[in-house]
Amino acid sequence: MLEQKQNLIRNFSIIAHIDHGKSTLADRFLELTKTISAKKMRPQFLDQMSLEKERGITIKLQPVNMLYQDSQSGREYSLNLIDTPGHVDFSYEVSRSLAAVEGVILLVDARQGVQAQTIANLHLALREKLTIIPVLNKIDLPNVDIATRRSELAQLLNIDPKDVLAVSAKTGQGVAELLKVIIQKMPPPTGRADFPARALIFDSFFDSYRGVVALIKLVDGKIKVGDQLTMLAINQTIDCLETGLLKPNLAPIEQLSAGQIGYVVTGLKEISVCRVGDTLADTTNQQHTKPLPGYQSVEPMVFAGLYLPGEKENQKLKKALEKLKLNDASFVFEPERSNNLGLGFRCGFLGLLHLDIVRERLKREYDLDLTITSPSVAYRVTLIDDQQIIIKTAEDFPSPIKIKKIEEPWLKINLVTPQNCLGQVMSLIKQNKGEIINTHFLFNQQIDNSSEEPNKQCQVVLDLEMPLSLLLVNFYDKLKSISSGYASYSYELLGYRITKVSKLDILIAEEKIVPLSRIVYQDRAYAEGRILVDQLKKNLPRQQFEIKIQAVVNGKIIAAERLSALRKDVTAKLYGGDISRKMKLLKKQKKGKKRMRQHGKVYVPTEIYVKMLTINK
Repeated sequence: MLEQKQNLIRNFSIIAHIDHGKSTLADRFLELTKTISAKKMRPQFLDQMSLEKERGITIKLQPVNMLYQDSQSGREYSLNLIDTPGHVDFSYEVSRSLAAVEGVILLVDARQGVQAQTIANLHLALREKLTIIPVLNKIDLPNVDIATRRSELAQLLNIDPKDVLAVSAKTGQGVAELLKVIIQKMPPPTGRADFPARALIFDSFFDSYRGVVALIKLVDGKIKVGDQLTMLAINQTIDCLETGLLKPNLAPIEQLSAGQIGYVVTGLKEISVCRVGDTLADTTNQQHTKPLPGYQSVEPMVFAGLYLPGEKENQKLKKALEKLKLNDASFVFEPERSNNLGLGFRCGFLGLLHLDIVRERLKREYDLDLTITSPSVAYRVTLIDDQQIIIKTAEDFPSPIKIKKIEEPWLKINLVTPQNCLGQVMSLIKQNKGEIINTHFLFNQQIDNSSEEPNKQCQVVLDLEMPLSLLLVNFYDKLKSISSGYASYSYELLGYRITKVSKLDILIAEEKIVPLSRIVYQDRAYAEGRILVDQLKKNLPRQQFEIKIQAVVNGKIIAAERLSALRKDVTAKLYGGDISRKMKLLKKQKKGKKRMRQHGKVYVPTEIYVKMLTINK
């Protein structure tokens, strides 16, 4: 009976490049299966965070269980969908989703065609040996060449173009047919219902009343309320307080069976105990249970310091980071102390967008107004005595006389661009010290390259290598600008190479502002210093005294500006009399401003630090 029930389960994800319509397609699935009523339905329903709705992107994976009645066989199928992000910064969310399913829908925008993240996500699916259903979306748009896009996607997967489905997630055209294909082509889960319970934890979150809630894919056996379970990686035993499905809200059921995707309420109050990728197993058969394959450890790309004033506030920040870590496994942090900012945390992110999202979530969800240091990458420094150290912040940068060599991380990048933008893209790569390894056409077919529309031109793939630090600055914005938004890229860490960098300090009123310090290339130090002091002059609030703003490298001032004093009319109270009275007050004001210029301090608002994160743009 359990095996028959298991054959009616389909677990799948939707993977695509950013803004190709994943969340909109998920909306149509929810409507067709009547999982969400028409009254409650809203656009991008599975995007739960306000940030996702505001920015129009998916940040977190989101599972949902749907019941689908097959009109031909009369059977009712249980469909477990996991909606995934499309941006490269959240690719770890995609990899975790794919480990919990048997198949994927590879969604491609019919106007833009195959993009870099399409290829990257496809490789992840092939690595997991998943069933792939290729689908063209947005066929309702005008001037879309569906036949060409079908042929492109078919060549990418080495299949017949007829096997590529075409839908419009916006209008619902073709979505009902897609659901039938999912039932026919997606394989059911292969676990054994009569084996001891064994589940993969692919996500989790913290509930103030019930503790840690683990999202699981139950591979073998069954789990019900009251069962004793063990997290094998750390040998932690828990009592199952509740089991259920996600619809997408928590919907309790009596028990979870093999093949189902659902949740388990653990009651754990220690947030760090529940690890994504761990195996949850039946305690009575723990010794004979083999752990499921987990996830590869994720390597942070960008590092920045987060600080709050005061020890009590620091504990508040620590608790917030722990809860965020439970919900975002790619985010890492460790405590650190700054001479100027006090206690804080050095945090690792997968990119600048990831950093920005974490900062905004901490502000909205935990009411934390943070001071953030300038983002940097991890440099490997070899000292004169051959000792190797890793530098993640400009504050830790050693004295130049102690350094033997410095190495920086490089990336292997897969970049897809329309052919008519190739020259400008290659120029941009050269400006950012990139090295093009290989250039080839994505598809071997004749397309009208004289067309002015990028979506009707042949796509070119560039395999290149580039320093991580330069990719993070403004490469993405410039690439989108010169390609009218059609070029895209995905990347992975390649290794370390020797570089020439120095520490750039910013002095305001002759006081070093540590959060604004950064590590820069020696041949670009003046340009970056000039930009920073100019922007600080524009953005800093004026004071009652003149402010000196200076950029310093190795003790040498390379750029400077002065912010003029805010003039207070001290003669306003005068109503007449001799001119000497007015001159006396002005002379007194001048002496006071001179004293303030010598001893005055400048408060730098938090907004200034946020602006400096992207000031190089």
